[in-house]
Amino acid sequence: MASFIIPNVRIFDGEDIIPCSTVVVEDGKIKRVEAASSNIPPTHTLLPGLIDCHVHCNSAAPTALPQSLRFGVTTVCDMHNEYPNIVTLRRQIEEEGDCADLKTTSFGATVENGWPGPVVLAHSKDPHVLAEVATWPKLKTEQDAKDYIRERVSEKVDYIKLMHESGTVMGAEFNMPSLELQKAVIDEAHAHGLIAVAHATCRKDTLDILGVGVDGLTHQFTDLPPNQEVIDAYLKNNAHLNPTLAAMGSLTTEGKALQEQFAHDPRVKHLLPENARNNMCTCMDFAKLPGCTVDNAYETVRQLKAAGVDVVVGSDAAGPAVGTAWGLSVHQELHLLVHKCGFTPVEALKAATSINARRFRFHDRGQIQPGFRADLVLIEGNPLEDIGETLNLRGVWTKGVKCSTYA
Repeated sequence: MASFIIPNVRIFDGEDIIPCSTVVVEDGKIKRVEAASSNIPPTHTLLPGLIDCHVHCNSAAPTALPQSLRFGVTTVCDMHNEYPNIVTLRRQIEEEGDCADLKTTSFGATVENGWPGPVVLAHSKDPHVLAEVATWPKLKTEQDAKDYIRERVSEKVDYIKLMHESGTVMGAEFNMPSLELQKAVIDEAHAHGLIAVAHATCRKDTLDILGVGVDGLTHQFTDLPPNQEVIDAYLKNNAHLNPTLAAMGSLTTEGKALQEQFAHDPRVKHLLPENARNNMCTCMDFAKLPGCTVDNAYETVRQLKAAGVDVVVGSDAAGPAVGTAWGLSVHQELHLLVHKCGFTPVEALKAATSINARRFRFHDRGQIQPGFRADLVLIEGNPLEDIGETLNLRGVWTKGVKCSTYA
């Protein structure tokens, strides 16, 4: 296990700013944070490793975890994947290293002909993809819900992901679980000590799934502006929101210019393969309902933040999800929280570190504190004042091991 010191840096520990300090790492964990004696203002800032609480490492894509790590994302939360792929990704972390850590729900709580089948099959009819889709759960009854949760527990999942997608925003009508079935999944998850989060992309679906007790949403709706009912529903559940603002901008195509700006930022040229750069510059363009706009998402985030609802950072990055890129999209998400939703840079970084860890019950990461994993990101400059400086990456460590890109 790695042991080293990082001297004389400005520290954001996940909660507070320490103007100048030294971090001591022993055996892959934070040993202590010491006051620094230097009178010279630090030129670098040390952050906890960023947590992306919404990705899809589709087909166990071997680039997903290394690329995430290169961008300072030391933990990713896969939000629906076939269990054999999870086994492959876990093996990649153990055998190859140089990877972000993986948290997972394994298979999401799917129903026959329901989300995300329509979007996956619209993208590809490859026999391998068809074979993967055929293995998804097809929940119908309360007993199915109980069996589904028990199977996920046997796979050592970290949370449960529900799908509550009517197709409204896409101008379609998809098969979706009944609210009784969704409640059965949520209740059984809670009985096993797991939180339950849900996909929904329109206001009605969001309100419906909040109404049966879900702990968080994995997208922000774009079809309508927020209303008091939405705010009250979040507060009643003490639910969090992962708005996936960059992905929503790709959904409506309003995010294209910013996607291109991030894809072609000279600081990421050596971190992002050409095919991923091209992918980032294309839009999903799924939002077909008249009146859909990402401005509805921005305004909802602003109002939920003002009401005290926890907002967390997750990108929805996936290989087939054009307009996104593993790792890089987290930096775009931070930009949008600050420049569109009224967050300070420190508030945005909390959403990507300590708040994410607290909401998902990751008790060993998200802060620079003694005993925590040495998941660390070294930035040249001060992203606590200018969030754009998060891309001035100079070092990334996971469990005290330095990413080879920065070796």
